[in-house]
Amino acid sequence: MSHLQTPLSKVKGMGSAKDGTEHFWAQRLTALALIPLTIWFCFSIAALPEASYATVVSWLQSPFNSVMLALSLFAGFYHLQLGLQVILEDYISNKEIRLYSIIAVKLLSVFFAALGIFSIIKVSVGG
Repeated sequence: MSHLQTPLSKVKGMGSAKDGTEHFWAQRLTALALIPLTIWFCFSIAALPEASYATVVSWLQSPFNSVMLALSLFAGFYHLQLGLQVILEDYISNKEIRLYSIIAVKLLSVFFAALGIFSIIKVSVGG
């Protein structure tokens, strides 16, 4: 297949990065996972008798609810990171700015997912 590349692209090493399919499927699977998680979250919150702090804390202290919420956060931030990476790769032409932007998005996604999951654990344990 290398005979289809131009001599310039061979020298620059441009071509398939061999991870586009993996990225595509990861984004589709997280989107698919978020469908039932979002439906669960909406119905679960709507079923609460009132929206007081004590009611929400007692709802979050259920192991099932806290695990489902943590899964929602993880899948949501991973999906966010994948989507923003595609946007940055498509619309930022400067390679250095693009690289730093992708790194920043990945680090911020990990940070906020960890912060959310830590908060869930802290509230559900009662600390």
